[in-house]
Amino acid sequence: MNEPTDKSPQALKPLHEWPLWEVFVRSKQGLEHKHCGSLHASDAHHALQLARDVYTRRQEGVSIWVVPSQAITASQPNDKAEFFDPSADKIYRHPTFYAIPDEVGHM
Repeated sequence: MNEPTDKSPQALKPLHEWPLWEVFVRSKQGLEHKHCGSLHASDAHHALQLARDVYTRRQEGVSIWVVPSQAITASQPNDKAEFFDPSADKIYRHPTFYAIPDEVGHM
């Protein structure tokens, strides 16, 4: 059903040996893609098909991104102070000193 159609070496591996993909879905009401979860798939096309079947069963999405987990670089929780504390004292970085007109929409 959702198995890859090719007989490449990657497709012949057991499911748990397939690469891990991170899935992001943009909902009908949303402007941004949100992380929904992860899945194993043999390639990008297969990951898109599986993501559609698993994460948009009720037609809640309008766009899906799949990204190989290995391609994501993330900060570590232990690095929180190094990454985020220096900006806490810079109030000018926060848009609190002016009003955004309603016509601008989402910003």
